[in-house]
Amino acid sequence: MIKVLSTNITSPLGFTTKENYQSLKNGRSALSVYHDWKGVPSLFTASLFNEDQEKQLEREGFTRFESMAIYSILEAISHTDVDVSSERTGLVISTTKANVEELSSSPDTDGDYRGPGQSAVKIARALGFTTDPIVVCNACISGVTAQVLADRLISGGSYDTMVVCGADCQSVFVVAGFMSFKSLSPYECRPFDIERLGLNLGEAAATIVFGKVSATDADKTSWKLVAGSLNNDAYHVSAPSPDGDGTYRAARSILEHVRPESLATVSVHGTATMFNDQMESKAIERAQLSDVPVSALKGYYGHTLGAAGVLETIITMEATDDGIVLPVRGYSEIGVSGRVNISDQCRNTGKTSFIKLISGFGGCNGAVAFAKTSGAVLPQPHKDIHTLSTVRISPSSLVIDGEVQEVSSTGRALLTEIYKTYIGDYPKFHKMDVFTKVAFLAADILAQRTRDHRDEERAVILFNSSSSIVADRKHIATFEREGEFYPSPSVFLYTLPNIVTGEISIRHGYKGETSLYIIDGYNEQIINKIVETTFLQSPVRTMMTGWVDCRSEDDFEANLKLVTI
Repeated sequence: MIKVLSTNITSPLGFTTKENYQSLKNGRSALSVYHDWKGVPSLFTASLFNEDQEKQLEREGFTRFESMAIYSILEAISHTDVDVSSERTGLVISTTKANVEELSSSPDTDGDYRGPGQSAVKIARALGFTTDPIVVCNACISGVTAQVLADRLISGGSYDTMVVCGADCQSVFVVAGFMSFKSLSPYECRPFDIERLGLNLGEAAATIVFGKVSATDADKTSWKLVAGSLNNDAYHVSAPSPDGDGTYRAARSILEHVRPESLATVSVHGTATMFNDQMESKAIERAQLSDVPVSALKGYYGHTLGAAGVLETIITMEATDDGIVLPVRGYSEIGVSGRVNISDQCRNTGKTSFIKLISGFGGCNGAVAFAKTSGAVLPQPHKDIHTLSTVRISPSSLVIDGEVQEVSSTGRALLTEIYKTYIGDYPKFHKMDVFTKVAFLAADILAQRTRDHRDEERAVILFNSSSSIVADRKHIATFEREGEFYPSPSVFLYTLPNIVTGEISIRHGYKGETSLYIIDGYNEQIINKIVETTFLQSPVRTMMTGWVDCRSEDDFEANLKLVTI
């Protein structure tokens, strides 16, 4: 359990939490129609900063993404006495694509591109942090994953304070990708409505400063993160399970800590896409939350990607403090089969807890529960972690459990050789990008070597530095030339680096937690902290984990292990 010390939302609706909440309370939305935006040939609706706002946020020597993150973090910590230079203060940034608008299809023509890990370090040092930042790159659930991680690292004793900032800015890269999936609506989105046509995109930065709760803390005025849950539905990398299995299991897990009758609202993902809204409605019904009022905020902000889980948590805290459940903007008539309590009108509430549900590409699902409560902090039991098997892949070698295997190929050809030798019966492998192939092969060999330790709830927690840069460059090539705009969904999908954890989960039926973390270079201390606290504060008993990086088609590495407690 951790408590909220301060928050900020920096969005087209305002540069403080209060400004943003007041805008929503007044029924304002930042959504506007864009046509021929930066050369995008199709009409779409989004929530974007205007020119004046861009100038306010601009910081010399920093990218748009970095500038908005710095602004939000500075504003949040200015209302606290937190010492960001302390070794007991950490920084987590949740984002999907960070500075990707500065990237090109060739390393020779990049702009001011810094990868997510490099960018996080620049942000951290500009703000005075001395600890190494962690980037959560877990598709749409990144913001919720970051909050769960903050809880684990504080409760596990690694830090006293964690600053969590979710941030993403929109670019042709992202717009083209979602257009390739035909998931963007040209009109304002309509969550859960029978006439919904798809999602709107948005940009924002949102920050929560978390502090630890003492064993004798009787404070009932501060919001506490009382529970969090992450999992994979192992169904499909770009479509949710129709019965809402992953979201249902995430909700069920945190309902062990908060009672349905105590909830002011269920804050949902509510993307206004046909399948996601339907899935969430079934998950809510299965979790016996049908009578709890639903809150959905995409009609005000659009989908803010890595910021969504943080921003929507903050707004829900503000509304609950105000004794209301905000209306679902754009909703008119029910268009899902699951029974949900949804309204386009503002409703009163006297309750002081809520849950936030979210899901994303790669089959990942998350939930957090917040409440104004007091309670004892339970001691963390010690758990010994044992390694069952290891696999290392480089451009010229394969090493299994310390033994060098005989191979005849190098580079990309080596990956094909390993596939034919050790798998050979999974044709989807050939559609994957190089980064995913490397991790997938290492994971598959581990699974074969440890069949006696098969675990449906197995976690897949990976770390890297280069994100999905090879797939990113391929996607850029599909729209970079003027007059040639042909983005491919199969290419765009792998620009979300956490897709690899979904591919592994689907292959082996793993329904445990899946996450991808980006750090600026291999950092064993950070990796060990995350792995250890995941075992301490989740039901995970076995985990595939390790370092997987891919800098080019022929420059890659994987060093994975299967561990258990």
